[in-house]
Amino acid sequence: METLIKADIFFFISSVATVVIAILVSVLLFYLIKAGKNLYSLSEALKGKFKESEEFVMDMKDRLENNLVFRIFFPPSRKKPKTREGDNDS
Repeated sequence: METLIKADIFFFISSVATVVIAILVSVLLFYLIKAGKNLYSLSEALKGKFKESEEFVMDMKDRLENNLVFRIFFPPSRKKPKTREGDNDS
């Protein structure tokens, strides 16, 4: 009879522990899903701003390359046209 009482106590304690763990896991999942939604909206906003900043950087690059002072310190490189080896045989 004593072993039956001990078994009942064990199953009661394990049932309570399972319910408490399930509640904690559900709360954790709720906050993880909420954080995931925030990260998604943040990444979507950054995508839009990235396109705007890319246009700005390209505009600044063009303006800088056309600047006289920049061209004095960093002259444009003069690349030689590459000739193919087969063209010289004619």
